Amino acid sequence: MSTVSRTALALAALSALALTACGPTGDDAAGGTGTPSASAGATAGPSPSGSAAPAKSATPTAKPAKPTKPAPGAGAPTDPDFDVFPCSTFDVTFTASLAEPTNSSYLLKITNKGTKACRVLGHPVVTFGALDGQATERGTAPGIEDAIRLEPGKSAYAGLMGGAVDGTGKTVDSIAMTMNTESDLAQTPLKASTPGLHVSSTKNSVTPWMDNAEDALSL
Repeated sequence: MSTVSRTALALAALSALALTACGPTGDDAAGGTGTPSASAGATAGPSPSGSAAPAKSATPTAKPAKPTKPAPGAGAPTDPDFDVFPCSTFDVTFTASLAEPTNSSYLLKITNKGTKACRVLGHPVVTFGALDGQATERGTAPGIEDAIRLEPGKSAYAGLMGGAVDGTGKTVDSIAMTMNTESDLAQTPLKASTPGLHVSSTKNSVTPWMDNAEDALSL
């Protein structure tokens, strides 16, 4: 064989080997399922819009807790009358009107002249002009929890009885009144005219404050 022929055969053999080494395997050539590389699943594919889709976190992000609002009125006193103080003569106006002349009965009336409610306690403290002493208490006054709450412009009433004319009493033309405040508060007495009021030494009396005139005069 000539030298040229042997050289041609060697080149042909080398070409065949090169083609065999670079060509696909049988599975790949047939479209078989080759084993994917480890990095194939780690790379996110393109999104429909053409941009890369962001990787999702396996752990959901916790939402910040909303601040808790305090309950309405928390810490406020529950008693609606906690700041309603007893009425004094500085809080009211005072009148006295004749109700029954035969026993010298008068209707006493106070009216809240202020801008805040006050609480009417017990009996009025009534003195008779220049006479010593004061009217005795008639009937039982409600406790402080049940005492009248006197709103601005509202009135309360009491019945004053001087007593029948029996020759043992005295006549006065005015009375003075102070309020029961269950304290040592100094008050200015409120005066009212009572012409011809006969004051018996044993039967004069005054009722507790009430929320209507009829009850005050019938006790």
